[in-house]
Amino acid sequence: MSELTEPITGTRLQVVLPDESPEMPPGTLTDLGVRAEELGVDAVWLPDHLLPPAPYGTTFGGVYEPLVTLAHLAARTTRIRLGTSVLVAPLRDPLVLAKQAATLDALSGGRFVLGVGVGWSEEEFAAVGADFATRGARTDETLRLLRHLFGGGGPFEGRFHSYGSGVFEPRPARPVPVMVGGASDRALRRAAEWGDEWQGVGLTAEKFVAARNRLRCLTDRPVRSGTRIAWSGDEEGFGRAVELFRELTAAGADSVAVWFGDAEGFGGRMERFVAALR
Repeated sequence: MSELTEPITGTRLQVVLPDESPEMPPGTLTDLGVRAEELGVDAVWLPDHLLPPAPYGTTFGGVYEPLVTLAHLAARTTRIRLGTSVLVAPLRDPLVLAKQAATLDALSGGRFVLGVGVGWSEEEFAAVGADFATRGARTDETLRLLRHLFGGGGPFEGRFHSYGSGVFEPRPARPVPVMVGGASDRALRRAAEWGDEWQGVGLTAEKFVAARNRLRCLTDRPVRSGTRIAWSGDEEGFGRAVELFRELTAAGADSVAVWFGDAEGFGGRMERFVAALR
């Protein structure tokens, strides 16, 4: 392993770790997360799917459960932020999720970011017995419940979850940061209401600016804004990806998360991309 490099300046480079192949050794995720920290990457993200209707691959990521995996990675790293991009919140019990998020935040020394989305696969919701039609409302209530628990607790009454008494620990020193993913108007409204960060997916610089400006119109709170892009190894695509990163930087993106394709060769592609930005 090389010595730790200085963090990348300017727009924060983030990395979406590969978690699409059941054949990939689980240690690969840890090794790539450690290497990302050595390269000065700001954050690593893991996707989430519980029971997708088709095999894991380019459409469905999340073979290894993200919160468990990030807890393991927290023990191997010291600086890099660790998050989900994105965890499908309405597929999870919100009280269990709150406990997991607070525990992971404590284990990582405050480096965990809970990235959430509402999901899109109706078949997956049916498979796990979750209601697809109310997924947006359930996500909003989950975020309200998490803020309530992280802020001190007490009785809670919601549309889907309520309790009269109970003690919540470990309580974070400050609320666990929330990242809201998605570029729909409803996702932007959710980010404006609950998010500390917002992350689009596959946006051009022009579309990023439009979404970011819409977000700014919806809230006076400071919400960090970024997006996800991909480069999976083709030579022509490399130049386009680097240029897009620079365009997003010039457009004022706070962060750009990059997925470098499947696990084989991921580390080399990540290193090449970092070198191009320095």
